[in-house]
This record gives sequence, structure tokens and C-alpha cells, in this order.
Amino acid sequence: MALSGKSRTVLQLVGVVVFMGGLGWASVPLYDWFCRVTGYGGSTNVSATGSDEILDRTIKIRFDASKERDFPWEFRPMQREMEVRIGETGLAFYEAYNPTDKPIAGQSSYNVTPFEAGLFFTKIDCFCFQEQVLQPGERVEMPVTFFVDPDLVNDRDAKLTHTITLSYTFYQIDMPEEHAAVETDSETTNKQN
Repeated sequence: MALSGKSRTVLQLVGVVVFMGGLGWASVPLYDWFCRVTGYGGSTNVSATGSDEILDRTIKIRFDASKERDFPWEFRPMQREMEVRIGETGLAFYEAYNPTDKPIAGQSSYNVTPFEAGLFFTKIDCFCFQEQVLQPGERVEMPVTFFVDPDLVNDRDAKLTHTITLSYTFYQIDMPEEHAAVETDSETTNKQN
């Protein structure tokens, strides 16, 4: 059975809509993967160990902190900058404080500038890898362990980089299930007493 011109056009339009919807659905994970592989957009690498090579050349690392609008925590880097040798493992701390009277969960996103340096900035351990829950009045120091990959000095675009800025932005998330269950149990016990 042959389709009429109008039916064929409708099927083609439906196909285009489905295809575009699929691209829209897949764009976020594909972009995230692309950024992690290429370092584009300031994404960093992750490693279980430090670098095998440490160069005599140093690089300045600056630390920046911000938070989502209306997020009640206080959040700041404990040092504004440090100088490390390329390949050397660095350790920096950020501080978070919950001034409210209730537990609040948060998670951070990060980026590195200049963007071409993102591929060479490697995190070994970071508070950004997990959700954070701060109890009322709780203040914590959160570490980030990192190194700058020595391959940076051979990269056409990144080799002239003298300063890298690591920025974190904290935002509020739903309370993780294990903390929400403890909070619910605590409220039930208080009501019974």
C-alpha cells in the first residue's frame, strides 16, 4: 500500500520530532562525556594516585567559592591561592558552615579556568565527589587533593598557562535517603516523649 504525499510528510515530521527529542535527551550525558574526555568547559581529570613526574616549573592555583542563590550555607576557600610544582600533589581546603537550625544537604559543581588547562588539572580526592550533609551549626573543612599533569608544558594551547583557577559552586539538594530516615526516626521519638 502506497502512502499519499500528506501521509509521507506527516511520517517524516514525526520522525524528525522523535530524532530531535532523542538528541535533546542524549545531549547532556554526551556533553558531560565530551567535557571529561577533552577538558573542554573546565572539566577536570580524576586519578587514584599522584603524578610520577614532578617538574621544576611552578604554577599558581587560585581557589574560588560561590553558592546558589538562597542556599543558606557559608562556603569559602581556606586559602586563596598556592603555588605548586607541576606534577606535585597539592592539598587545599574549603570550609562550609550551616548557620540554620536544620540539617541541609548540598553538593558542589566545579570548573577550571582557563578552559584549556582543565584537561591537565587532575583531582585525586575531592569533597565534590559526594553529597554533603551539615547538621545545624556544623562547620566542616573539606579537602581537595590534586596535581597539574606535566603534559601541560607540551600542549600547544595550555603550555603558556601560569595560573589555574579552581571554582566550586554549592547548591542545595534533597536530603539523601539515609539521612532523611534518621531525621524521621528522631522526629517520631521526640513526639512520643
